Amino acid sequence: MANKQFVIYTLTKPGQDHFRVGISVSKKMGNAVKRNKIKRLIRSSIQELSSSLKNDVDFIIIARQPTSTMNYQEVLSSLKHVLSLSHLFINKS
Repeated sequence: MANKQFVIYTLTKPGQDHFRVGISVSKKMGNAVKRNKIKRLIRSSIQELSSSLKNDVDFIIIARQPTSTMNYQEVLSSLKHVLSLSHLFINKS
C-alpha cells in the first residue's frame, strides 16, 4: 500500500507475538543527518501507534520525497493513513 509520503510492504507471520518494522530512506532524500531525522520521526510515530498495531505482521516502511519537509504531526498523520489502508490496525470491536 502507498500514499504520497510512504510505501508499506507487509508480510503476515501467524503466531508471532510482536510486529517487526524495517525503515528505508533513500539517499535522494538528503544527507545522512536529514535521513536519520526522517527515520527518527518514523520510529517515534510507530512507537506511539504500537499499542494499536497487529502483532503478527512484519512490515517495511519506505519514505518518499515529501517526507523530507514534514514535521512529526504530519508524519504521524500520514503513517496512520497508510497503515489503515494496509489493515495493520487491531479491530477494536
